[in-house]
Amino acid sequence: MSDEYPPFDRPERLPELWALAWNRRDADALAALFDEDAEFVNVTGLWWHDRKAIRKAHRYGLDVIFNESELTVRQVKVKWLREDVAVIHARMRLTGQTPIGTIEQPGPRTTIFSFVIHRTEAGWRCASAQNTDIVPGKETHIVDDAGTFGSVDYRTR
Repeated sequence: MSDEYPPFDRPERLPELWALAWNRRDADALAALFDEDAEFVNVTGLWWHDRKAIRKAHRYGLDVIFNESELTVRQVKVKWLREDVAVIHARMRLTGQTPIGTIEQPGPRTTIFSFVIHRTEAGWRCASAQNTDIVPGKETHIVDDAGTFGSVDYRTR
């Protein structure tokens, strides 16, 4: 796998490479962006602890949940921690999620990806990533008395 998917050459390319692999439904290419012992937290808080688990989770997601989706990169910001370590934040838009239950046409979602990357001898790899949904007009999440999880805005109470 490492020969077919070499490390990327510039930190700011990571979101572009992520979206390209996503749109090709290529879980191997997604996983190849990461270290063997990388960490990944998805939008619902599922947490995967290595490249193999990241690959498996994304293979399932790309086959079942996002099999007709399109991911586009909207904005990228690089924050250098050292010359060989950076944090990448990327705003991305997801469309075409698979319908489920009574939701016949899921709407678009916007997320912020956070990637912690570092330079290796061969190029750049991702050590950790987290994907966070943007919930317009909301400040935080809350669980109500019935145990229902939702997003709220305290400014409107």
